Amino acid sequence: LVHLAIIHCVPAVALCCIAQLPREVLEIQNDLFQTPLHLAVYLEQPSVIQALIRKGVNPGLQDRNGNTPLHLACEQQHLQCAQQLLEGTATADGTTQPHGHHQDLQLQNWQGLACLHISTLKGNIPMMSLLLESGANIDVREGTSGKTPLHLAVECHNRRAVQFLLRSGAYVDAQMYNGCTPLHLAVGRKDAAIAAILSHSGADTLLRNMENETAQDLADGNDDLLALLPFDDLKISGKPVVCSE
Repeated sequence: LVHLAIIHCVPAVALCCIAQLPREVLEIQNDLFQTPLHLAVYLEQPSVIQALIRKGVNPGLQDRNGNTPLHLACEQQHLQCAQQLLEGTATADGTTQPHGHHQDLQLQNWQGLACLHISTLKGNIPMMSLLLESGANIDVREGTSGKTPLHLAVECHNRRAVQFLLRSGAYVDAQMYNGCTPLHLAVGRKDAAIAAILSHSGADTLLRNMENETAQDLADGNDDLLALLPFDDLKISGKPVVCSE
């Protein structure tokens, strides 16, 4: 009944059911493994989300795609829903206290994506900021190739997201499972603007991937990119030396 009330957008009925039913019933999953909380997020029903969270339902249950309600909030870019999922239960004095279940912000769906990966792919800076403030790991690797959010922002050619992540402390030389850094990806995609941002943030141009390629190797023949990278393999204290004429 709760599922149907939410699906048919009858919040008054949904709220009545939530008030009367035990938490275990409110966590029942339908044939798509969706809980009422999944549906309330998907259909953006903030009053229902708040009531379910106050009831203490588990926000970490996953649907058939491995998505938690927070994954859906990130996918649908429902910032208010995400805020409610992360804020916890409001108390009588106006403060907030966590709900009864720990929410794993590093939890991945069946595509290997954590919530921060999804919000980065969407380019949603406010959502990314909310997740980081709530304790998400800024360098979390997705499960298929080991890309961090910074890798994904580079792949999307999203300069704002790249700059935001770097300002927030993302590791500029994080490596995928194949050894590629964000700079490898930027150079490989001939994105000089993002390559410049990464270089100015201290990216190591001489790190090698599993094919033994450096960012310099990938930039070969592209004058715009080569101008950003040091040409000498000489290093002092681990830093490349740029030789100028």
